[in-house]
Amino acid sequence: MAGNVMVNNAPSPARGEETRSYRHVVAPAVDIVEYEEGLMLVADLPGAGKESLEVSVDQGVLTIAAEAPEAMPGRTLFTEFELARYRRQFRISDELDHAKARADFVNGVLTLRIPVAEAAKPRKIEVKVS
Repeated sequence: MAGNVMVNNAPSPARGEETRSYRHVVAPAVDIVEYEEGLMLVADLPGAGKESLEVSVDQGVLTIAAEAPEAMPGRTLFTEFELARYRRQFRISDELDHAKARADFVNGVLTLRIPVAEAAKPRKIEVKVS
C-alpha cells in the first residue's frame, strides 16, 4: 500500500467547477498519515461549522469542503488564519474502503480515517503437505 494511496491536487470530478463565488476559496492545511490499517487525514478548518462541512468520495476523488462565516463576533485584534470557503481534493486509492470511513469534527479540526479494504490486505496462504 505504501506510496500509492494518495496523490495531492486531484482534478475536480465531472460535476463542474464549484469554486466560483464572491468569496475566496482557501485550501486548508492537511496532514496525511498512512499506517498499516489505513489512512488518517487531519484538516484544519478554522471557523467552519459542522453544518457546512461536506466530505465525499466521487470517482476516486476525496473532497473536503466547508464554509466559515465571513467574520467572527467581536472586534478582531490579530489574526493568522483566513475565514473563508475551504475546499481540498485528493485522489485516493481503490485499496481503501470508502464505505467504512469515519470522520470526526472537533473545534474546527476534521479527522478522517479510511481503512484498507479487506481485499487489499495481505494474507497468508496455507500450504498443505500431501
